Amino acid sequence: MRTTPESDDQAPDLGMNERPKRWEPAGALPPRAHRTSWARRGWLLLGVCLITGVFGPGNTVAAAGTGSSARPCDTVPTGTGVQDYFLDFTVPPGLMPDPRFDGRAARIHVHRVRPVYSHGKCSSVPNRAAVMVHGATITGPAVFDVRHRAPGGGSLSAQRALAGAGIDTFAPSLLGFGRSTRFEDGLDDPGNASLRPYLPDCSCPHPEGCDRTEVPFFPLDQQGSLLLNNPLDGQRRAHSSNFRFARVDTFVRDIRQVIDDAIARAKPADGKVTLLGWSFGGQLVARTLYAANPVLPDSAAVIAKVNRAVFQSSAFGNPTEEVTPPAGFTSFPLRLGTQEGSNGTWAMPPGRDAACTGHIVANSQSQLWTQLMEEDGLGSTWGGDEPEHPTGLVRAPSFSSYGWNTTVARQLTTPALVIHGLDDTQPLAAPSNQTAIYDNLLVTNKVLVQVQCASHALLLEGCSGPRCTPQAGTPYGGRPGRPWSGPHATYQAALIEWITNGTFDGAANGHFIVNESGVANPVGTTGNSGA
Repeated sequence: MRTTPESDDQAPDLGMNERPKRWEPAGALPPRAHRTSWARRGWLLLGVCLITGVFGPGNTVAAAGTGSSARPCDTVPTGTGVQDYFLDFTVPPGLMPDPRFDGRAARIHVHRVRPVYSHGKCSSVPNRAAVMVHGATITGPAVFDVRHRAPGGGSLSAQRALAGAGIDTFAPSLLGFGRSTRFEDGLDDPGNASLRPYLPDCSCPHPEGCDRTEVPFFPLDQQGSLLLNNPLDGQRRAHSSNFRFARVDTFVRDIRQVIDDAIARAKPADGKVTLLGWSFGGQLVARTLYAANPVLPDSAAVIAKVNRAVFQSSAFGNPTEEVTPPAGFTSFPLRLGTQEGSNGTWAMPPGRDAACTGHIVANSQSQLWTQLMEEDGLGSTWGGDEPEHPTGLVRAPSFSSYGWNTTVARQLTTPALVIHGLDDTQPLAAPSNQTAIYDNLLVTNKVLVQVQCASHALLLEGCSGPRCTPQAGTPYGGRPGRPWSGPHATYQAALIEWITNGTFDGAANGHFIVNESGVANPVGTTGNSGA
């Protein structure tokens, strides 16, 4: 993988809705409108550096310093810079279920999208940073930086939207995901996908072995259903590892390393990051912020590095600590995802697709899959009935699940935004679970945002047709008289406001419902509270 060198003079990677700015050398005169004042007074007042609203960058140049040597600076980003790199580490003994991986060298892939200031950033503009944690199958670099145009302009990429608002974003692929380490005798071995189940009497009639799983979405016999023709050549194989690949704390270790790296690179003004978790990632964020973690030491020091949390369509409701199931843990490390399964992220209850017109942005599902295949070069060569025409599969690790429930929620001390779609059909991320998270958080700075016509894929969803134009009010984060662009626009605006101010629609606490036209209303009211 190419690693983009990080430097202040790096050419910006402009987003779809971003305009390049004219470069001015050090000591150049400020824009023409100010030149009369410059010549007459010999100095220029430093402009106030702020983002107009919280919902998008402008193009503002100020002057830093005084006299003829003053240099222009930018108060808002002029573009975005993209960088991919790896963080090296050694697997700690006992952290992974299979001891064969103890002490091995590994690395985590991080996808960074940062604001670029072509004239240099004004010193009055604070640095801000966010770490964005992916779910159980779809990796962070793909889902948080989808390279696809949004309805009405802009981009579906959350990372680029945040960078455009001056927020430096870091989206890792955790161990076993994407371009991060998978191990040759781990997830690179197709024989480590699941086999047929044991018989009811616990016997196994198959020479290659049998498997068990305690997690419903870790299906059995994926060797037979997905790999038999390609790459297994018609023969199931015995495992080289007979353990689940990871436990929750395996991934929490990764997140801790990324937090430290993000702080070192972005240098946020408060020395902290905002920590966001989508789906299973929400569970990992909660475990990262859990002070009583008995597996990983120094939790208090980690918590002190996080200023705010975001639980986005979060999984919820499992034991506080790892508990051995009655029949034993999952006995295989590798599980596989299909394009059909990826598309299921947008699933809604019966009848809601017709009501929520335009919620699937044209070609966005195929674009996400394309990027997932880019992140998984080996998996892209697997699957299908014809060896010469693989369909591609996403490889992901199996793991034991724990660490996020009402008991844990009541012990968290980090301000939290809980945001999700009311049409989410994922069982562990059901709307009732999101309300339970919010209700059990005891911090005073907490907000629950529930979005109508939004599924588990709310960060990628759009809107089309008459419903997008509110009968009254203005879509949150939008402009008066303009239709709602969809849940992705609400999501992006909410993240920018939360990371910047710790509020939603100006409120540091409360429960809001965003209706099918994008207007945000506090629960219990019918009037518009949209920005």
